[in-house]
Amino acid sequence: MSVPVSLLGRAFTLLAVFTADRPCATLSELSRHSGLPLSTTHRLVKDLLAHRALERDADGRFWIGLRLYELGALSPGALDLRERALPYLEDLFEVTRHNVQLAVRDGLEVVYVERLSAVDAVSILTRMGSRMPLHATGVGLVLLAFAPHEVQEEALAAPLKRFTTHTISTPKALRSALATVRRDGYAISDRQIEPITYSVAAPVRNSSGDVVAAVSVVVPVETRTDTVLPAVRACGRAISRAMGWRS
Repeated sequence: MSVPVSLLGRAFTLLAVFTADRPCATLSELSRHSGLPLSTTHRLVKDLLAHRALERDADGRFWIGLRLYELGALSPGALDLRERALPYLEDLFEVTRHNVQLAVRDGLEVVYVERLSAVDAVSILTRMGSRMPLHATGVGLVLLAFAPHEVQEEALAAPLKRFTTHTISTPKALRSALATVRRDGYAISDRQIEPITYSVAAPVRNSSGDVVAAVSVVVPVETRTDTVLPAVRACGRAISRAMGWRS
């Protein structure tokens, strides 16, 4: 990993060490994974702690602080989208009683900005703020299918990470899947992340008709698609209207 020269760049390099799989880390782990010298890491961590960007437990492990969450929640796009979408996400949750998710695209990844889940819903890997590759999720397939052509070509040329035997793992299969999403207006991601679940996703459009987000429901594999698909598509249309879209 190349180490940025600027102080701000080094701070973000340090914060990028934290992932869904690595939510906390020791000082030495931060130094090793960021590529920053231990002395530099120590100084940055001290400043980040002072500004509540990091927090520390009694064992000396660090994790992302609440201040970063507070700032992230103020992002105009995410804040406006979540506020407009939440009533319809809650309706979808009440109808399905499964995992309901709202996501946006960041590069070649999906970022989950909202999630509703029942206590007895099937367990899933995603949570608010977590990321997944576009090709392996229902929301990701929707977002990629309606993304600019150059983004699609970049995704098709990139390595396609395989999570299960059902994960789309070749450019040909991905290109076919994207064409199907554009034709049907929704995506079904069948056991791509976990062999016990599949997701049904629909697009969310803004006032210009551009797809700016996607909504999905993740259900056990034995669930009949026709019991959730109409509700997911209706939710996507309702959020789109709330965002100013008119069909």
